[in-house]
Amino acid sequence: MVGKIVIEGVLLGALLVLFCAVGIRKGAVTMVFLYHRDVQDRCVQNGLITPERIWQNRKIFKGLGVPLYFTFVLVSVYAVNGARGFWPGFWQLFAILSILNLIDRLLIDEYWVGHTRAWDIPGTEDLKPYIDRKDRIGKWLVGTVGFAALSAILSGVMALVLR
Repeated sequence: MVGKIVIEGVLLGALLVLFCAVGIRKGAVTMVFLYHRDVQDRCVQNGLITPERIWQNRKIFKGLGVPLYFTFVLVSVYAVNGARGFWPGFWQLFAILSILNLIDRLLIDEYWVGHTRAWDIPGTEDLKPYIDRKDRIGKWLVGTVGFAALSAILSGVMALVLR
C-alpha cells in the first residue's frame, strides 16, 4: 500500500510539473501570477503582459489544476486504494499531498525556478530570487499544515459520504 501511495504522490507531482511546463512553454511571463507583485508590475510596465492577462492565466491555471488535483487524490485514495473511514483516508491523502509538496518545493521551486533559467523573465533579473526565504518558509508551512488540514476536511467529508 505504501508503494502505491508513493507512486500516486509522484504521479500527482508529475502532473504539477506538466502543468508548469505547459504554462511556461511560451516563456515564464505566462506564469508571472506565481511571482511577487513587483515582478508582475515590472512585466506589465515592460509591456510583456497585461494585468487582465495575468488574472486570466491565474484563473485558468487554478481553475484547471485545483479540481484536477482534488479529483486525482480522491480517486486514488477512495476508488483505487479503497479507503473507508476518516483515518485511512486522512493518512493516504496527506501522504500523497506531502509527496506533491516535496516535489513542488524541492524540484520546482528550489531546482527549476532557483537554479535554471527556464523561469527567468527578461527585464526582471534584478528582482531575483523569485522565491525568497520568506516565500520558502510560507510555502513549507502551507504545504504541511495546509495539506494536513485539507486532508482532514476531505477525509471527513468522504467518511460521511461513504458511510
